[in-house]
Amino acid sequence: MKEIIYLFPEPIRSIIDTHIASNWHMLQEIRIRIHQPIEFVYDHKSEWLERVVITKTEITHIINQISEFSLYRLEDELREGYITIEGGHRVGLAGKVNTESGTVKALQHITFLNIRIAKQTIGAASEIIPYLFENGYSHTLIVGPPQTGKTTIIRDLSRLISSGWGGRDACKVGIIDERSEIGASIKGIPQHDLGRRTDILDACPKADGMMMMIRSMSPEILIVDEIGSEKDVHALLEAVHAGVIVICTVHGNALHDLEGRPSLKPLFKQKIFKRIIVLERHHEPGTIKHIYNRRGIDIFHRTGQLR
Repeated sequence: MKEIIYLFPEPIRSIIDTHIASNWHMLQEIRIRIHQPIEFVYDHKSEWLERVVITKTEITHIINQISEFSLYRLEDELREGYITIEGGHRVGLAGKVNTESGTVKALQHITFLNIRIAKQTIGAASEIIPYLFENGYSHTLIVGPPQTGKTTIIRDLSRLISSGWGGRDACKVGIIDERSEIGASIKGIPQHDLGRRTDILDACPKADGMMMMIRSMSPEILIVDEIGSEKDVHALLEAVHAGVIVICTVHGNALHDLEGRPSLKPLFKQKIFKRIIVLERHHEPGTIKHIYNRRGIDIFHRTGQLR
């Protein structure tokens, strides 16, 4: 919690610390909007700190804390619209966008912030992992809209797979953590428990990192968060053809939404994934809606057992 509180100026820092202390375990987001009260988004509700109305001065202070007074060194992150800070928390940014030739050049006059709280939930993948193992682990795609627990689940899957579970041997796991959210690494050292046999490439682009990891660390399982681009898909297919099992996530509401995306079509055309897990928005992150096998049968709702 301290790395979040540290972002704010005094006396707001003390007010927020007192306000969220008893509900920290349920806090998902802190949303900051210029000339508006601070909003706290919890698992089951949202509430506003009405006595604190954010001004440009407070936003500038927070941005200086995030960037260590050097926005220039975060130029690439600013174009993506978010910055990952110590602890793996992601700060989303919005405001005035400058474009050049139809592409985003820079984000200036930042007036809206969304601090997404990163937490490790031990056991988050315990219900899912038996579905992924059938004479070995299966290529798996985890689908869900934002805040459905996709990253939380793959973090716990890494812990389970690389430490062993249910009498199964531990496997070598490689994680490509482009946004520093899975491991929340500081100077290359993960702050979350990712398991005993896990290696991680932190802040590395997914498309480059997948083949780097395979060449350098020979993983049996490769875990990647938020695939989407053609480069991501091409690298993922290369990993599959190299004999590595891949477990990845993607933003989406339903399976049919993904099948129509041009960048993802090669994955579905080749029927890469033996398991597709669809999550839904619920009070608790990681709520399973469907688990499909390669034939498109929902094995979670049909039987609760593997097929």
